[in-house]
Amino acid sequence: MKIYRSLDDFSPVENAVVTIGTFDGVHIGHQKILAHLKEAAHKINGETILLTFFPHPRLIINPDDDSLRLINDIEEKVSQLSKVGIDHLIIIPFSRDFSNQTPEEYISNVLVGKLGTKKIVIGYDHHFGKDRKGTMGDLEQFASIFDYSVDEIPEQDINDIAVSSTRVREALIKGDIRTANLYLGYPFELTGTVIRGDQIGRTIGFPTANLQVHEPHKLIPAYGIYAVEVYIYNHIQNITTGEYKEESPVSIAKGMGYIGTRPTVDGMNRAIEISLFDFDQDIYGKTLRVKFLHFIRHDERFDSLEEMKAQIKADEVEIRSLIG
Repeated sequence: MKIYRSLDDFSPVENAVVTIGTFDGVHIGHQKILAHLKEAAHKINGETILLTFFPHPRLIINPDDDSLRLINDIEEKVSQLSKVGIDHLIIIPFSRDFSNQTPEEYISNVLVGKLGTKKIVIGYDHHFGKDRKGTMGDLEQFASIFDYSVDEIPEQDINDIAVSSTRVREALIKGDIRTANLYLGYPFELTGTVIRGDQIGRTIGFPTANLQVHEPHKLIPAYGIYAVEVYIYNHIQNITTGEYKEESPVSIAKGMGYIGTRPTVDGMNRAIEISLFDFDQDIYGKTLRVKFLHFIRHDERFDSLEEMKAQIKADEVEIRSLIG
């Protein structure tokens, strides 16, 4: 998969088959659209192009709305898209100027002028252009003028996709990792850097890595204990223009993930802590991609550190039996 951080970096290809969207989660609904995209490209011996945006358009159009929570950060999204088998991924730096294009300008300048689109694969309710006034009707109206065709994703499929996105978020908020992962088609991930904490875990025999999540708008699952698999990197580079190659982790480990306010200790600020099994390397400053496999229990307050330690030992036994 080739990546472009600007429309200006991309040169039109022959028989371009294009889809557009934020694709947050790259979940099974999105994967259905992308399978349709690849099939349409195969039929005309074309190349697939996915046009997406960063930052998320809502952050630019409604900057005072802090409710947006993303299933993927940009690196996680690119990683998942690379596994689907898209030929070209264009990440547009979304701005107010870009959003102010009329529907005709958007079709003429972007879809035709920059991408050389021959076929658009898009949902029946897709909106674009200034004030999102552009519709499927506009795409069809200009199809003969600009010599492209439109494949419309049916309403039922779009409704399935909406349910999938909603269910992923609702499941994560409840700690229902099983359902979230079912709808994603892969384990939910948190990516961040290991920072120094107060090292209380060491005093009770469970040293932890404190994770500072990279994406400030990332959705954080319910407070509690999780079985996790952790991929450890020296760093994960910001996505740059060029051929995408998945970076190899320096280590992979299994363990126990904790999200909560540590009510037994102080109960103040949220912490994300990872305890790795059978692992003793120094990973301060490293980047972790934490894959959530199972939910074990909700966060709770204990009457003493000894009681908490006993429960954590029991959690470890359960997790080891689940993930080996």
